[in-house]
Amino acid sequence: MRELPSAGRALVGLLDNIRSIHNVGSMFRTADGAGMAHLYLAGITATPEHPKLAKAALGAHETVGWSYATNAIDMTLKLRSEGYRIWALERTTAHDLPYHELTADTEEERPERLALVVGNERAGVDPGVLALCDGIFSLPMAGQKTSLNAAVAFGIAAYYLQFVMAPQAASR
Repeated sequence: MRELPSAGRALVGLLDNIRSIHNVGSMFRTADGAGMAHLYLAGITATPEHPKLAKAALGAHETVGWSYATNAIDMTLKLRSEGYRIWALERTTAHDLPYHELTADTEEERPERLALVVGNERAGVDPGVLALCDGIFSLPMAGQKTSLNAAVAFGIAAYYLQFVMAPQAASR
């Protein structure tokens, strides 16, 4: 099995008010596959105690650590205090950077600890959380729809960020 290249660096996810239990289960599976260190669940996001989530996660909820907080802003502040850089996957009108423009050309630019924030399928990431982010990026859309399913977008972003964080990212 091939290993992801971000050895020694911590990527975690913050799921802000994700409405769909099935999406949360899929995000646990993605987190496991992408080697994420932890998932932080906030607001209405279901936790692994819910039987439908456990079914969708196919056991990944047992291999990925998780925590729950009622408020994503408080969790974001906690992660910042622990040295995490916070990047939100969100489509905004002015501030988002297309994901493929996220680069880390030097060792200093590659975060040791990074939190990926994904928001509610309809409302997006809480504006209070966005205000605390170090960066906001998006997945450009070529079709008629303006966004992907939250779990699909989370998967693309999680794997891409593992490569951005990798020590050899500058040589690619």
